[in-house]
Amino acid sequence: MTDPLPLEHAWPSLMRRAQDGDQQAYRLLLRALVPVLRARVRRRIFDDVLAEDVVQDVLITIHRLRHTYDPEMPLLPWVSAIISARSVDALRRQGRSRNREVGDDEALGGSADIPASAAFANLHAQRDLARMLSILPKRQRQMVELVKLQELSLTDAAQESRLSVSAVKSLLHRALMRLREHGKQTHG
Repeated sequence: MTDPLPLEHAWPSLMRRAQDGDQQAYRLLLRALVPVLRARVRRRIFDDVLAEDVVQDVLITIHRLRHTYDPEMPLLPWVSAIISARSVDALRRQGRSRNREVGDDEALGGSADIPASAAFANLHAQRDLARMLSILPKRQRQMVELVKLQELSLTDAAQESRLSVSAVKSLLHRALMRLREHGKQTHG
């Protein structure tokens, strides 16, 4: 018999341990996250094969970006942002490859299946993200958007913003520090 899956309130602690190299904590966290990922992805993507591809892409992204997660914050909004980005990317790729319009009958029929609670949860997460970003000065906000949300490399973000890589790093560092401080004041 396998161990019971850890509950959501334990996830930040497991991620912190995973960031410190604890493979057992990482396996437990991923086992707990996979059903949540599948459910959330399937609310956005109705093609089972594409949905499973997105779940795998989300897991890879979580693995690649796990060092950026702040264990003082809830894990699910961070994961939800990754799910959203990867789902949009997959739907865009699918749209380009199939040359389909979003308003076709299949998409309209599928969109009626989205539960209202999921739509409100997504809206709530987007509002929280917008509120957090609004506390940042323009340049810091731009760096968070480019590097953390759009996942550009530091070099690409520097080119996009016409700044040096060291300036991008500095702005990003100050932005993340400000967000952490704001989070501690708000939640602590």
